Amino acid sequence: MDPRIEFGRLTTRRHFFGRVSTGIGVAALAQIFGSQGLLADAADTGGLPGFPHFPPTAKRIIYLFQSGGPSQIEMFDYKPQLEKWSGADLPDSIRNGQRLTSMTAAQAKFPVIPSVFSFKRYGETGTWVSELLPHTAKIVDDLCLIKSMYTEQINHDPAVTFAQTGFQLAGRPSMGAWVTYGLGSENKDLPGFVVMVSQNRSGAGGQPLSDRFWGTGFLPTKYQGVKLRGGGDPVLYISDPAGFERPQRERFITDLEKLNQIRAEEFHDPEINTRIAQYEMAFQMQTSVPELTDLSKEPAHTFELYGEEARRRGSFASNCLMARRFAERGVRFIQLYHRGWDHHGGLAPGITDQCKATDQACAGLIQDLKERGMLDDTLVVWTGEFGRTVYCQGKMTREQYGRDHHPRCFVTWMAGGGIKPGLTIGETDDYSYNVTKDPVHVHDLNATILRCLGIDHTKLTYKYQGRHFRLTDVHGEVVKQALA
Repeated sequence: MDPRIEFGRLTTRRHFFGRVSTGIGVAALAQIFGSQGLLADAADTGGLPGFPHFPPTAKRIIYLFQSGGPSQIEMFDYKPQLEKWSGADLPDSIRNGQRLTSMTAAQAKFPVIPSVFSFKRYGETGTWVSELLPHTAKIVDDLCLIKSMYTEQINHDPAVTFAQTGFQLAGRPSMGAWVTYGLGSENKDLPGFVVMVSQNRSGAGGQPLSDRFWGTGFLPTKYQGVKLRGGGDPVLYISDPAGFERPQRERFITDLEKLNQIRAEEFHDPEINTRIAQYEMAFQMQTSVPELTDLSKEPAHTFELYGEEARRRGSFASNCLMARRFAERGVRFIQLYHRGWDHHGGLAPGITDQCKATDQACAGLIQDLKERGMLDDTLVVWTGEFGRTVYCQGKMTREQYGRDHHPRCFVTWMAGGGIKPGLTIGETDDYSYNVTKDPVHVHDLNATILRCLGIDHTKLTYKYQGRHFRLTDVHGEVVKQALA
């Protein structure tokens, strides 16, 4: 007879040790620490014991991820010298044997193509900003611009995975999951981590975005990002089914919780407790989410800030406004993804459309938070997974040129939440190809974001398969010059 079978039931190793340890260890610890409040679940205490490690400068994160690789050359990294090199082959000394994607590796030439967009200096800082971003130009003194970002990945999926989880392969927890695991949420009626995805009105183009980008990996699934939809119910099944009244649903949830509690006591599987918490949260969200997503009471001034597109549910502008509303209600990590920045061809018209869809909303979000006194403790991050090459992909024309993926340098900006405003960090060479001053790696950016939340990135860990994992893996240094 299989010794793992107990009373006709298969007993797993986890189940066996869980049952053995419960009476001996947990009960004793509960007697010793329970009355003093020293033994509690992370969800009950709003985070892990001992967190945060430092006085936080930010209570929450709004992360504006621009999926596809926005071109730094067209937007922020002004390179007037490119005009005199237009059409000339990129020198081998600049490319220096860099790995290329399959889309340009076979090209016989790598002709330099300057941007067709003009730049001007803005603000008291005199920061160069493209004509594509007239609204961002007005708030440039509130931003900390990092021109020297770099990553290790050259293709979209591993680069986005790397940016969001600190590792290029799927399976690690996302940043939002790490943050809510460490700090919890401030609102019992809303998730600690919410996600919204948008693309331009045309709906054309854009790399696919997988749910694992906001997943929990090996962390408990209660830290999963909750995705809001742009149409229908904001969250699936938040409305009561036809013929199923609210009191009936409440009784159903209560009875289901009792059944799950029986299973939890029997198997001691933390995922059962997670499921209980998820059902309870879903029921609370039936009241909180419809009120939160109703923009009808927002004043006209709000839509002057974000743009009229904010009235269209599911647009990037609407999602930015929603991000502010979530932040007001204590949601810890608010992740926005906007697709469509992958311009291998038709870059000029393509990036023009992207900037029209995002520029005013980004600036409006910063202004809105500032007017409400929320920017001081809200950290806003804008970035993509990588930048674009200085050389042209495909046929070179002033109207239809394209650029390939470029991991060696790209631009990120941050604002609020303890970040020094009006600062530009890092420089690139005359081709916007290599970082020449103050390089900032993805791990460094993530370490800095955690530091603003009061977290020592080396101490936010989770033991899995015998190893203590963290968001920054075994790397990362806080960008101290970015801190106010």
